[in-house]
Amino acid sequence: MIHKPFHTIIRGGTVVTENGTEIADVAISGGEIAAVASSLNATAEEELDARGLLVVPGGVDTHCHIEQISGAGLMNADTFETATRSAAYGGTTSVVSFAAQHPGHRMRDVVADYAALAAKGAIIDYAFHMIVSDISGDNLRLDIPALVGQGHRSIKIFTTYDKVRQDDHAILDLLALAKREGALVCFHAENDGLIRHETAKLLADGKIAPKYHALSHPREAEIEAIDRMCRFAEFIDTRIMIFHVSTREGAEIVRAARARGVKVEAETCPHYLFMTVDILGSEYAARFLCSPPQRTADDQAALWEALADNTLQLVTSDHAPYRMDASGKFAHGRDVPFNKIANGMPGLETRLPLMFDAMVSKGKMGLEAFVEKTSTAPARAFGLQGKGVIASGFDADIAIWDPEASLTYGPDDLHDNVGYNPFCGTTVKGLPVTVLSRGKLVLKDRNLLGKPGQGKHLPMQAARI
Repeated sequence: MIHKPFHTIIRGGTVVTENGTEIADVAISGGEIAAVASSLNATAEEELDARGLLVVPGGVDTHCHIEQISGAGLMNADTFETATRSAAYGGTTSVVSFAAQHPGHRMRDVVADYAALAAKGAIIDYAFHMIVSDISGDNLRLDIPALVGQGHRSIKIFTTYDKVRQDDHAILDLLALAKREGALVCFHAENDGLIRHETAKLLADGKIAPKYHALSHPREAEIEAIDRMCRFAEFIDTRIMIFHVSTREGAEIVRAARARGVKVEAETCPHYLFMTVDILGSEYAARFLCSPPQRTADDQAALWEALADNTLQLVTSDHAPYRMDASGKFAHGRDVPFNKIANGMPGLETRLPLMFDAMVSKGKMGLEAFVEKTSTAPARAFGLQGKGVIASGFDADIAIWDPEASLTYGPDDLHDNVGYNPFCGTTVKGLPVTVLSRGKLVLKDRNLLGKPGQGKHLPMQAARI
């Protein structure tokens, strides 16, 4: 028996470990998990009763835009404080957001600026992807390799969008750098020419309403770009991650590439699993605009199949928050064409409850798969050491869930700064009630205890598929 005193003991919950589920006690000391055992004969400064509840690793959301200026020069709605507050209410304890470079900027300065914002505001732990839009000057030769060596091992590339997209030559240069330095390259993969072509046609025909956004991003744009990026990764022989897969064909391309040995992983997001393109015909269509757009029920079925067979390893939020006013979605006016409306929606707080409801409460994949797709696999993919697992020696990032609690989302009930909930009217069963970050209570009985600035930067370790 263990008799050592601990800082905290979580008693009697159903714990999800690497080996499955068991009713156990979890002891915490020094911010780490010190022991997991069926009955700990020990004392602690604080004990949390988790009987009848689930004890799971805190969520790891590796795709969120926080306090970020878009390629179009628009600041999104959330600061690191408001975004990570919202994340905590959703059961997430680690986020990876973007240090977004704009042309003419040094990558080292960009990362330093975002790091200062996060250090001031983040309530939970954080890391960064480097959005690389300019490889000129010393960026490719000096800055990016140096930053990778400092633990910023994720590079994001856009294959579309003015000011941020990279051409094939630059993409190959960055893939070669990633292979040499031990980094992971992530892609927003859509064919720019197809999007420009379709957008111009729609606008010329007077089809400017938000519902036409989906037609301006045809599925073929994703299909072509995902295949091309997989071929590039195969040629260079380096790791890549495809962000926000939305189509059946996109998932099939990733599946085929992995089968032939390409080092590719991929993710999807709740808005592709729980929304279809029909939502863009609603009265409030502008709030649902995102890229790629929502697709069809058949695509949803294919994405669930791809999650089940591990073609898609991760489910992330792609939290991209813009308010429904002149500071956000309608920065260019309310009666502008669809291509002038900011893309993105909030998702940090709803990601885990939506996935829990589908995977656990409704039995689509089960509790262990829920933890794997939303916490363990994201942490592993990006080398976030100590995250995503409940086991001795790991950080005490833990969410205690009440599987019977239910909530029907309202029009503006999230804890971010966005002003609307895109899943208004949706009922979820299963909610995080208490959340710990490095052993400190961030949320207790759905009340926020975490403070801005207590989150820590997470260096990414070199990872392998």
